[in-house]
Amino acid sequence: MKKVIIADRLKSSIDGTRRILEGRGLTLLTAASTEEALSLHKKEGADLIVADLDIRGTGDKLCSLIRNDDSLKKVSFIMVCRNTASDLKRCSACGANAYVARPFDPVLLLEKVSALIDISKRASMRVLLKVSVKGNFKDQGFFSNSVNISSSGILLQTNKVISKGDTITCSFFIPSSQIITADCEVTRVVQVGGDLYRYGAKFLDLDPEQSAAISEFVRRKMD
Repeated sequence: MKKVIIADRLKSSIDGTRRILEGRGLTLLTAASTEEALSLHKKEGADLIVADLDIRGTGDKLCSLIRNDDSLKKVSFIMVCRNTASDLKRCSACGANAYVARPFDPVLLLEKVSALIDISKRASMRVLLKVSVKGNFKDQGFFSNSVNISSSGILLQTNKVISKGDTITCSFFIPSSQIITADCEVTRVVQVGGDLYRYGAKFLDLDPEQSAAISEFVRRKMD
């Protein structure tokens, strides 16, 4: 049975979906602080942690501690935060797989839990990224999650509409390395349900140092 640790302050917000999650064979554990969540993960070996960015001790500190511990880092992480650039940057920097903005929709949280809880080891290579579409009114950018990443390209998922052939700029943080900013060409568009799309994009003229950093990130995740 897979185990999910949820920040205590989020418990009341997920009451409506708790039965659905438990019906899918998940054991839900709650933690009142980063210390308690870390202790629970060490003891139980959670498959997923859902934390509030501002949980006592800060959720990004918890995520960073776990990502830097080889014995604990193979866990998916969803961060609940404000929908602001500063909060999303913190989520990205600590290595969270996904985020849900406050006040959050429990149904959206359920979708993200379902997407992450069954992912393979390779699918844990998710990063939070900022995307802008060149030559388009959307140049102000939006945040998205990657589904997968390699040194040649990235697969991202968003509800934003992008066209095949568009050139996009992606900025994302590689844990323990650097911020990568790269131009990409959208080569594949797949609608995966409702208004959700997946876009395959290949890197254009990626700097060799950045390519090496991504390759090393992928290698570590595969270990």
